[in-house]
Amino acid sequence: MDIVGLGLFYEDLPLGRKFKTVGRTITETDIVNFVNCTGMTEVLFTDIEFLKTESDIKGRPAPGALVYCFAEGLLMQATMQHTGFAFLNMQLDIKGPIVAGDTIHVECEVIEARRSKNRGNRGLVRTRNIVVKQDGSQVMEYTPLRLVAARTPA
Repeated sequence: MDIVGLGLFYEDLPLGRKFKTVGRTITETDIVNFVNCTGMTEVLFTDIEFLKTESDIKGRPAPGALVYCFAEGLLMQATMQHTGFAFLNMQLDIKGPIVAGDTIHVECEVIEARRSKNRGNRGLVRTRNIVVKQDGSQVMEYTPLRLVAARTPA
């Protein structure tokens, strides 16, 4: 019997492949829970009066780390179950704020794909992941390199 929900294999991720995830609305509860869980108790995330009088961001901002984590969660659910083996490195650029009530999705493009030299049944895949909010604006871009399973040995 086939298992649904499994991730993409190396062979499913050729150079140039593009796809996007489903959306996820970031709520005030998400922000409060994340800030408390991680200890990111900066006034930007915890003091409504500071936001009203000092911040240039209108609304309750989400930490960039939360946005990154939610983006990875959206990708994990759709592409890496049973096939993702290691997160090796990345470059990350935050392009704009996310506030409570914004909905994000991730647009992904494979920009590097090669077989692992050390493990013949694995591939190295780098993607350009662009986090986009509901108005179409790009709020984050990152380029992770991952070790993924291959269906067939090299």
